[in-house]
Formats: sequence, structure tokens, C-alpha cells
Amino acid sequence: MEYPEFVRILSSQRMKRYTEATLNDTRKAMALYRYNLRLSQEMFTIVSCFEVALRNAIDAQLVPTLGEEWLKNAILPNGIFTNGRMNETKKIIERAYDRLTRQGNYSHSKLIAEMEFGVWKYMFSSLQYRATGQRLLRVFPYKPRSSASTQYNNSYIFNELDKVNSLRNRIAHHEPICFKLHESEIDTSYIINEYQKIQTLFSWMGIDSHSMLYGLDHVQSVCAKINSLK
Repeated sequence: MEYPEFVRILSSQRMKRYTEATLNDTRKAMALYRYNLRLSQEMFTIVSCFEVALRNAIDAQLVPTLGEEWLKNAILPNGIFTNGRMNETKKIIERAYDRLTRQGNYSHSKLIAEMEFGVWKYMFSSLQYRATGQRLLRVFPYKPRSSASTQYNNSYIFNELDKVNSLRNRIAHHEPICFKLHESEIDTSYIINEYQKIQTLFSWMGIDSHSMLYGLDHVQSVCAKINSLK
């Protein structure tokens, strides 16, 4: 495809950063756009696998103490998430539960699958962490021990998950991830950093991410292709 047609379809505003980053080399600009899409696909795959692993591990921790229907029960009168300060989490669960019930398709596993990543992130906020019995750090049995300099507590995990959630949202909203933040400069350091963080979280869960993602993970090779366009 010729560049004018490429711009007509995608808009000059969207392509502006790509052309600036490649010094108005339209061939490179189109290549960079395509590599950014490839990188987004690669990272979304990894985030998706991590999200499924995380929610399953949380569920495995809470079923023995809160019951097989703990997520539905959490929003019933006097449920663990009926504290007004957890109202947003409650609303998300209620909407999903009502939708599945209307469809005649409710099950605990389907309700788990309906939850947004943010729900799992907030399980490590102080309120939800206490409400669920202060046991969810067991999801990460191989995390480092806390020290005077770093507390590897629920707040630490919350902050790490917040970064994963932010990346997930950037990709879902089609934001480019191949640039330095707020600049038209090719830079994959943000993605490499987030990629390594997710690998670390997998390892703290006792998951061999390299084996699990075999044949799916090409993040570093795509980053190398992006950097070659500088």
C-alpha cells in the first residue's frame, strides 16, 4: 500500500508520531506502525496469560475459606464486598452476575472469567485484602522476603498489578507502545521493563513462563526490529 492511502485509512493525526520518529521516511513510518501492532499483540498475549493465571490462583486461595460461590456471595447482603468503600468492585460483580443470570448461563467459573483485570488488582488493596482474610500473598509463594528497604506486602503487589493493568489498557485503547512517553521518539525500554516485571510475577507464582509461553513470546525480537528503525 502506498503511504497516502495508508494515511487516508488511519488518519494523519495517528501517523504523525510515526513519521516524526522516522524523520519523515514514510516507508519506515509504515513499518514502525505495523511493528507497534505486532508488539501490542505480543504483549497482550502475555498479559492475558498472566491475568488468567492470577485469577485462577486467587480463586484457589479463596474457595477453601470463603466457599465455592465466594464471588457471588461477596455481593449479597452482609457480603464481604458490601462495605461502601468497596462499592465499585461490588458494582462490577453485580453487573456480571446479573448479565449471566439473565442469559441463564451463570456458574462460578463464568463469573470469575467475566471480571475485569482491575478487580483482581484491587484484591490486593488494603480493604479487599483484609476482607478476603489477608491470605492472598500466598498467590506469590516465591516472592522475596520483605526487608527494611522493601516491603513485599499486598501494597507492593497492588502497585505491580496496577502497572500491568495500565499496560493492558493502553493496548486495549490502541495507544502506541513503541515510543518514549509523550514523545515522538522510538523507545522500547518501557515495554521491556514491563515485560520483565510480568516474568518476575510469574516466577513469584511458581510458574515457568518460558515454558508456558513457548511459541507465543516474541517480544524481544519485535523490539529489536522496532529499534532497527531508529
